[in-house]
Formats: sequence, structure tokens, C-alpha cells
Amino acid sequence: MKNKELFDALALIEKEKGIQIGFMLDKIKKAIVTACKNSYNGNDDVVINIDANKGKFEVYLRKNVVENVSDFGQEIALKDARRIDPNTSIGEKVAVKLETKEFGRIAAQTARNIIRQGIRDGERELMLQEFENKCQEVVPATVEKIDPRSGTATLKIGKSEGFLPKNEQLSVDNLHEGDQIKVYIVDVKDGDKGPWAIISRRHPDMIKRMFEKEVPEIYDGTIEIKSVSREAGSRTKLAVLSKNKDVDPVGACIGSKGSRINTIVEELGGEKIDIIEYNEDPAKFIAAALAPAEVLNIIIAPNVSNTCVAIVPNNQLSLAIGNKGQNVRLAAKLTGWKIDIKPEKEII
Repeated sequence: MKNKELFDALALIEKEKGIQIGFMLDKIKKAIVTACKNSYNGNDDVVINIDANKGKFEVYLRKNVVENVSDFGQEIALKDARRIDPNTSIGEKVAVKLETKEFGRIAAQTARNIIRQGIRDGERELMLQEFENKCQEVVPATVEKIDPRSGTATLKIGKSEGFLPKNEQLSVDNLHEGDQIKVYIVDVKDGDKGPWAIISRRHPDMIKRMFEKEVPEIYDGTIEIKSVSREAGSRTKLAVLSKNKDVDPVGACIGSKGSRINTIVEELGGEKIDIIEYNEDPAKFIAAALAPAEVLNIIIAPNVSNTCVAIVPNNQLSLAIGNKGQNVRLAAKLTGWKIDIKPEKEII
């Protein structure tokens, strides 16, 4: 491979893969040292001069100057050494330039494999860095393909590739190639087969991050998200608290004419989101968490920790409980309390 061809190839890799030329050259340097060691009887005293801007790539192998050569890999005869450095003498070392043909022989054995491995290593490093920078964040992704058997979606995230398993997709998701979606990077692992990200659209923290992006008051800390309970794709309850008495936390999250919350609901395929104002008083917080049902009274169990009975109007029992118990279940997760729902008629 000629110098120009080598640098042109590396420039193309940098452009298409985002792997810097310097990273690849470092891999090639290490490969040349290894190749020289194998080709010159263990001699790894190599000097490599590279200037990508000038297309310069020179390799020198330092050899011991001797009277009579017994090891061509390690030694050079005095008369030959003095053609390189007239002032050298026996016992010193001189740097012997590997000529193009000779270097080409070494490069031919290693360059392609090293470049391929370098690309893999570079992609691995870029992927790890990119995912680590986005860990626990909501990021845009493009669906590249769907596995017809498992339903796993292959995603393009920045310059990296990730996988969204079927069980981390929303039940309402019907993904197709080319779809633009948002996903949550739960965690990043670096395994034997390379880095991989745990990606989800079902994780409760995805809701937090989406509200942080849509609601400036959450992002700047004026409003705090106290807790989230979610049954992904169906319904979420979000408890918020304002640190400024002049800022309505529920109204800020909903936005003018629902503008802020509707953006999130649309991205999540119509998932219902209840915004609830957090209250230090457990009874008031639990009553709010059971919305949209009206709560007449909260009776705290005297001898059982975090257990209560919520009294609701007779005609709102099913509303308080919710479809298949969803409303009371989400309220319990949101508040951290075990909630028993009773109609008013059972208390009178």
C-alpha cells in the first residue's frame, strides 16, 4: 500500500466512520512494531515517522553495529552502517530505513487486518463514548430494521447502533424502518463482544427526562419531580412540587392549552399522563393521587405503616379503582402507600 493510498484510506474511514486518523495510525504503528519483531528475529527497536499532512510514512529499524553479522535482524556490518552514519562505530546502533519494497512486504501481511481491527476498535470506543455521554437521557433514534422473529428494533443513535427489544417497546408501538422515535438509555455495558446500551421506551425515568426537556421550570429546578409511577403505553402518574409559590407546578407541566404535555403524550402513542401536586401531608397527597376520582376522606391505619383507606362517593368506586385496578395501583406506587378503596355507604 503506497503512502498516499494509506492516508486516503484513513481519511475516508475518518469521514465515514468518525474514527480519527490519529487513532488508526496508532494502531498501525503498533502493528508495524509487532511485524518487525516477528520478521527481524525479535528486533522491535523501531522508529516510525509519520506526517499525515505531507503523506510521509517512514519506518526505521535500529540495529547493532558489528564487524561480522551473525543476526541480520539485530545487526548490521560496520561498513554498511557507515553508509548511513559515517561517524558510527562498533557497539553503537544505527537506524536502518526499511525501503518501500521491504516495508511493503511487512505492511502487506498486517495492514489490512490491523485497519479492520482498528475500525472495529474505533467503532467500539466511539460507541462506548457516545452511549456513556447519553446514559440516562432521552435521545432521538432512527429505526433501521425490525427483526421479524423477535421484534427487536435496530436503531441508529448518532453514529452508533443500538437495539430496542420488543419487551422494552410500548404496547402501542408499531415500528417500521425509517421511523423517528425517542428512546431512553438506561445503562451502558462494556462486554467481551463490545459495548452495548440498555435501551427502553418503558422505563419510568423516560417520563422524567421528557418533562425536563419540555418544561423549563423543571429543567431549572423551580419545579421538582417527586415521584413517577408508570404502566408504559397505558398510563402514568407524575407528582410534582413547586419551590416557588407563584409557580403552579401542575399548570406548568401541562402548558398553555396542553401544549407541553401533549407533545409527550403524542411521542408515547397516546399514553395518559396525570399530573399531581405533591403534598407533605400523606392524606392530601393520596387523595390527589387517586384523581380523577373524588376522595371524601383518607383514614390512616393506626397500627400499620403506610396503609390507609380512601373513602370515595358510591358512584365513583370503579373510577377510583380504575380499569383492572390500574388507578389505585398507580396511586399506591406514586405515594408509597397501600391504599384500600371503600365506598361511602360502607362507612356510614
